Amino acid sequence: MTDEESINILNKLVPKPLDLSEMLKKCPIDEISDQNNDESTMSKPSGCPFMNGSVPPKPLRSNSVNKKFPEWQTSISVASEPVVYNEYLQLDKILNAQFPESIKYGHPAHDEHLFIVVHQAYELWFKQIIFELDSIRDLLAKPVVDERRLLVIVQRLQRINLIWKLLNDQITVLETMAPTDFIDFRGYLSTASGFQSVQFRLFENKLGLSENLRIKFNQQKYDYLFTDSDTKEKIKKSVEEPSLLKLINAWLERTPGLVTCEETENGSKEYNYLLKEYEKSVNQYLEDTYVKAAQEETNEEDRKSLLDEYKKTLDAFATIFDKEKHDKLVERGERKLSHQALWGALMIWLNRDEPRFHLPYQMLSLLTDLDAFMNRWRYNHALLAQRQVGNKSGTGGSSGYSYLRSTASDRYKIFNDIVNLSTWLIPREYLPTLNEDLKKRLNTFE
Repeated sequence: MTDEESINILNKLVPKPLDLSEMLKKCPIDEISDQNNDESTMSKPSGCPFMNGSVPPKPLRSNSVNKKFPEWQTSISVASEPVVYNEYLQLDKILNAQFPESIKYGHPAHDEHLFIVVHQAYELWFKQIIFELDSIRDLLAKPVVDERRLLVIVQRLQRINLIWKLLNDQITVLETMAPTDFIDFRGYLSTASGFQSVQFRLFENKLGLSENLRIKFNQQKYDYLFTDSDTKEKIKKSVEEPSLLKLINAWLERTPGLVTCEETENGSKEYNYLLKEYEKSVNQYLEDTYVKAAQEETNEEDRKSLLDEYKKTLDAFATIFDKEKHDKLVERGERKLSHQALWGALMIWLNRDEPRFHLPYQMLSLLTDLDAFMNRWRYNHALLAQRQVGNKSGTGGSSGYSYLRSTASDRYKIFNDIVNLSTWLIPREYLPTLNEDLKKRLNTFE
C-alpha cells in the first residue's frame, strides 16, 4: 500500500467537522424561551439532533424566585433577601463605638483611640474564645464522648490557641505607645480597669481556675468589682457549671485500657494495669541508675550522693503511685487532676503512637499550649504595665505591675499536671509493653 492510499483511508476515519450554521437552522435558539417551563412548549419537537427532538428545560437557579439579586449573584445565593456587608457586620455600631475621654474634657490625646480599639478587639476575641470553649464543653459533657468528635474538639482548641497567639501579638501594637503618650489620657480613665473585664473572668472560670488559687484583689474577691445583678448571675453560673478542667478530668478517668480485669480465685478483679506495670519499670530503672552505680562507686561521698538521689527520686514517684499521697497534694492545690485521671493522661502520653490515642494526645498537648499562651499573655501584660506606669498603682486600685506579675505563675495554670507528666517519664527501653489484648483495644483499625 502506497503512502497516498494510507492517507486516504485515515481521512475517511476522521469525522467531518460540524456545520454550526446548519445545526442552528434545525434547532433555533428562539425556540428555547423563558416560557419553556410550560409542558406544551417542552413537548414540542425541535429537530435538534442532540436533544432527542425535545427542548431542554431552562435550568433553575437556587434563588430564581427572587428577582432582587444581580444576575451574577444568582448562582451562589440562597437567601430570600439581599444582605449588605455593612449591615451584616453591624459596622455602624462597631466603628462608631470609640469615645475618647480626653476629647470630652477638651484635651484630645491621639493614642487614646488606639488604646480603645485594641481593648475592644480584645473583648471581641474573648467573646469568640468563650463561644468555642462552650461548644467544647458541650461535647465533653456527654455521658459518652463520641471519639469521632475528638477531631472537632482538637480543631476548636487549635483555634482558641491561635487567637491567644494573636492576643499576645496585639500587645506589641500597644507597645508603640510611649509612656508619655499614655500619661496624656490615663488620668481621664478614672477607675476603669482591665480587672473589670467580665468576659475574661468568665473564661477563667469556664476553664477551671479555682477561687482559692486566685490572688486577692485589694484583699477582696475578684468579683467585688461587679455590682449589677446580670453580671453577678453570669459569674455565678460560670462557677457552678462543669469547667473544662472538670470535664477533661472525667474524660481521662475513662481512658481506654487504663483499667483491666484480672481473674483471681475469688472472681474477676479490676486494677490499674499501667500503674502496676509502670511501678515495676520505674523501680528497675532507679535501681540500675542509682543503686548499681552506688555499689560500684569507690568514693564514699559520691556513693552517699547517689543513694540520697535514689531515695529522693523514689519518694517523688511515690506521690503518683500512692493515691493517698496524691490526694493530699490535690487538697493543697498542688495538683488538680484526680489520681485516676493523672494515670489516664500518662497512659495517653506514653502510648501516643497507638491509633486510638492519636487525637487524645493532640488534645492534651493543645491544653498545655493554652496554659502557656495565657501565661505568656499575663506576663506580657505585666511588662507592658511596668513600661507604661512603672511601679504606680493601677487605675483599678491594684498594685499594678506587682499584682499582674504575680498572676503569671503556675497557680494560674489550669493544666499544669499534664505539663508535669514529663517528670514521671523514664527511658523508652524501660517502658512496660502492652499486652496483646490492650494493643487490640487501642488499635482502631482492627
